[in-house]
Amino acid sequence: MSNWTAPQRPNSYAEHTLINAILDSTFPPGSTLPGERDLAVQLGVTRPTLREALQRLARDGWLTVQHGKATIVNDIWRDGGLNVLSGLVRYSEQLPPGFITNLLELRLLLAPMYTRRAVVRAPESLAVFLAAHKELSDEAWAFAQFDWRLHQQLTLHCGNPIYVLILNGFTDFYEQLAQLYFALPDSRQASRTYYAVLATAVSQQDPLAAEAATRQAMQESMELWQASKQYAVINKR
Repeated sequence: MSNWTAPQRPNSYAEHTLINAILDSTFPPGSTLPGERDLAVQLGVTRPTLREALQRLARDGWLTVQHGKATIVNDIWRDGGLNVLSGLVRYSEQLPPGFITNLLELRLLLAPMYTRRAVVRAPESLAVFLAAHKELSDEAWAFAQFDWRLHQQLTLHCGNPIYVLILNGFTDFYEQLAQLYFALPDSRQASRTYYAVLATAVSQQDPLAAEAATRQAMQESMELWQASKQYAVINKR
């Protein structure tokens, strides 16, 4: 039973399949989906199940559903919301070109800000957490977990709950990406250096130094990722 995986629920299967069909341009932006009856047959689900999936995708910005009219595929990069990101992470088999780089650029913009605010608001709590970096084992999974928990602590303490919501939207995807990133020895070493510098800034209650260290680390992580073989493989898919 240890390798047992629960089967995907029909509505999740329908959502998964439709998202990938939108991303691979089977249903490009501006196109219309087949009628509900035909689409349900194509997907192998009941019409109520399909209707539920369509409503969820419409809520998140993937589709425009109008009673008595054809369902229109939206341009997600123009009409989508934060839940589009969650859909991409949970269901897409192939991320759009440049998605990871764009995500890292966003982190470069946001992380220094929430780090500075967290150091102002909760230096003692952060110091306790960061002390554990000295015992971090040199394994990708250990770095992935620690790095996720670090950013979780920083967003929780920064005083702006929107940062927490944005970060939590990438929970599953972050673990997958971080495992690839931290498989690189240079990435682990760069992060060890960052954790040590950040710990010093926190202990000195110096939010500006923490902000600068985080900005430098986020820039370096983006450069290391773009130079990696994993980046080249993903962007050739």
